[in-house]
Amino acid sequence: MKLGDLLNGVKVIREFLGQEELSQSTAACSVANAVNVSKVTADSRTCKRGHLFIAVKGADADGHRYIGKAIDAGAQYVVCENIPEDEEIAVKAGKRENITYIVVENGREAEAKIAANYYDNPSHALKLVGVTGTNGKTSIATLLYNMFTTLGYKCGLISTIANYIGREKFPTINTTPGPIQLNALMDQMVAKGCKYCFMEVSSHAIDQGRIAELKYCGGIFTNITHDHLDYHKTFENYRNCKKRFFDNLPSDAFALTNIDDRNGEYMVQNTKAQVHTYSCGNVADFKTRILEQSIEGMQLNINGTDVWCNFIGVYNAENLTAVYGTAMLLGAPHDEVIKIMSTLHSVAGRLEYFKGKDNVIAAVDYAHTPDALENVLKTLQALKPKGDLICVFGCGGDRDKTKRPEMGAIAGKYATKIFVTSDNPRSEDPMMIIQDIKAGMDNDARAKADFIPDRLEAIRSAVMTAKPNSLILIAGKGHEDYQIICGVKHHMDDRETVQIAFKERENLS
Repeated sequence: MKLGDLLNGVKVIREFLGQEELSQSTAACSVANAVNVSKVTADSRTCKRGHLFIAVKGADADGHRYIGKAIDAGAQYVVCENIPEDEEIAVKAGKRENITYIVVENGREAEAKIAANYYDNPSHALKLVGVTGTNGKTSIATLLYNMFTTLGYKCGLISTIANYIGREKFPTINTTPGPIQLNALMDQMVAKGCKYCFMEVSSHAIDQGRIAELKYCGGIFTNITHDHLDYHKTFENYRNCKKRFFDNLPSDAFALTNIDDRNGEYMVQNTKAQVHTYSCGNVADFKTRILEQSIEGMQLNINGTDVWCNFIGVYNAENLTAVYGTAMLLGAPHDEVIKIMSTLHSVAGRLEYFKGKDNVIAAVDYAHTPDALENVLKTLQALKPKGDLICVFGCGGDRDKTKRPEMGAIAGKYATKIFVTSDNPRSEDPMMIIQDIKAGMDNDARAKADFIPDRLEAIRSAVMTAKPNSLILIAGKGHEDYQIICGVKHHMDDRETVQIAFKERENLS
């Protein structure tokens, strides 16, 4: 693609070819429209000859530090906010004669615009629905993908667990990838005939402009609670970051918001999109009542229609209402949607059940925020287990520390037995994380708690000591099959671990 086409819409300040600063007319004629760029990247390690490298200032690393490496690897075009001193020296020494530098106002904005230009704005060719909020994003996006795939459409999914193009699965690193990866994924979706794409939209992605050039036909707000304050610093910053997603929706899109959350109406108060509401307790466009529930599922009434679903808990009823509402807003046939809803199952690692001897049941769940942990414990408590309600959980290292004592207090309130352990300690001492959790527990909670930093041993202990008819919640990691300790990733899958522990328990009897 021509360099000039890539830079369409980018706020360019200055352009250089080696030492020579180019005037706007010179740049447009002799450089921008005269050269072809074979690929765009923000990763210096992937650069080759003919590539354009975009230096982006990230939260942890500054791409400007890697401009030299990108050029050494073959990059011929560099987009940056400033030319670093070491590069100025290289230029003056005549080592960068054939390198074009484009100095822009904002590297993140430039990356999003260039990525969209390079892939010819693939989001415009899809019906793209974004799901944002603290909890429920993965479930709603994945259930919508499953719903519309079952309806016969080829769909894309961008989520925490995995990315899908049709039925083909691709690994994921971030909840919401960077703009180049996002546009590349959507370009493949369009090429392979996808009509819909359902994606999670994280607050980091909104704040860092990863989704800036995507065109959405709809947005869904789930809820907002305590999370990511290590990044956003205050709850207000976090909330307002989420709100910007809805502020930027176009007028021909829909905004579906959960009015059971106290910030549900706030999220959409300035949106240009057509606002619709959903609820499990208030008057709304899409309303659900839970008629009955057991460990196997619950009977719901959604907008006057009864349906049995393989889920439990108010928060899952809210998620299913969002799925139903979105399907209706996208024009799906009502009767088919209701029929498919009764066949949907929980997303991997979201209240995923495993049964052992003596009617002991373990539920593996991704709950890693205070609100999510409380929701799932309240749901399991409402089932009135005849044995104990056991909670195994920890908190991630190098992340928001303020939620640790809150989660300790919540576990103490609802569980009859607690095993406090590690989540992903990352670079932190696991015992220091456990001490932060313990600080929020009163004397009664501490008396019924064991503090075991080895997660495998904590899960094993919970299973082996469980009384008959107990419910065990293993919270925090859900679908994840790894644990990061001292910066090293180790294999660790709660689902595998609990099944091994159940076999051990059975063999001992």
